[in-house]
Amino acid sequence: MTQGGAARRTVLGAAVMAAGAGITGLAAGPAAASGEGGGHGGDGGFRDLPYPTVIGHRGASGYRPEHTLGSYQLALDLGADVVEQDLVPTRDGHLVCRHENEIGGTTDVAAHPEFASRRTTKSVDGVQVTGWFTEDFTLAELKTLRAKERIPAVRQRNTLYDGQWAVPTFEEVLRWADREGRRRGRRVWLHVETKHPSYFRGLGLGLEEPLARLLRRYRRDGRDAAVFLQSFEPSSIQRLSRLVSAPRVVLLSAADTRPWDLEQAKDPRTVADLVKPEGLKWIAGFAQGIGPTMDLILPRDAAGRLGAPTTLVKDAHARGLLLHPYTARNENSFLPADYRRGTDPAAYGDALGAFRTYFEQGIDGIFTDNPDTGLLAAEAFRPGRRPVNG
Repeated sequence: MTQGGAARRTVLGAAVMAAGAGITGLAAGPAAASGEGGGHGGDGGFRDLPYPTVIGHRGASGYRPEHTLGSYQLALDLGADVVEQDLVPTRDGHLVCRHENEIGGTTDVAAHPEFASRRTTKSVDGVQVTGWFTEDFTLAELKTLRAKERIPAVRQRNTLYDGQWAVPTFEEVLRWADREGRRRGRRVWLHVETKHPSYFRGLGLGLEEPLARLLRRYRRDGRDAAVFLQSFEPSSIQRLSRLVSAPRVVLLSAADTRPWDLEQAKDPRTVADLVKPEGLKWIAGFAQGIGPTMDLILPRDAAGRLGAPTTLVKDAHARGLLLHPYTARNENSFLPADYRRGTDPAAYGDALGAFRTYFEQGIDGIFTDNPDTGLLAAEAFRPGRRPVNG
């Protein structure tokens, strides 16, 4: 580990602050250490990851259809420090890796006449969504489908790999990570998100308990386990904090939004409140980090250009929280206007320049669809340069 990373991790290793009140009646605070779980016996925890950490967003989704074993494998082969999974359940309670429970855009389900009648409209976190949903399929049925590229208009080359992989279960990913860890002689880190946890709990398909069981089974439940647990709903992270000791991250969307569990609990706080010092203090009671949208660190103006940085990095670090913002991508359509090149939205812009600007803010890691680009940019920051916004 580099000197700069060691210094940052020492700061972030400060004692966890007193737990805040649970928004759904759950007591905040870390789970009792069991002495079990991945990471014990000589391996360090997240403070030993390279700094800044490069997280393969849904794998290497800039090059392969997202949330497939092919995407995860490529992310690891490209050098990603951590590989991300999003979890949703099947009707029979298995956890599978999809960014959303609606799978019309990421699988070939529309081409299966036997499932045509399952197309429906649902309200998911207050939003009307039409399509096919994992909770309406058994795992056996879901395994008859094949994954495809989600945004073919932007990533036409990725369509070459449509149909190559099935939808993986999280248990299959855990087995894959263990195999790759043995082959490479080092642990494979995962970054695991519970998707729409309140919605699924309302259907009797709670995510946290089956996730915790799998983490215990594969010895990734300890405080030094090679896994981050993440969610946009703080109550999901609170619940997980009572089930396992693995490090936890609260995801934060746009400032004017409200996490769905807060909405349901009639809690008036928005993300703008959660990124204030008092909100960060509350989060630090049951999590080790935050995953903010990059706009909360570097806001964009009406033209899409970057403005002056906020104090979020400094404020979060003052509370002992690491920051894993999202999402850095190479294509013009995703880049700040400052770094776009030409008018083709699918063409690559100055992604390296954008990454460097992000890293200069002192963030601890970043989610990216293009791990190789992120790693190239990160190398200049790994000897321990002082961040300009630190």
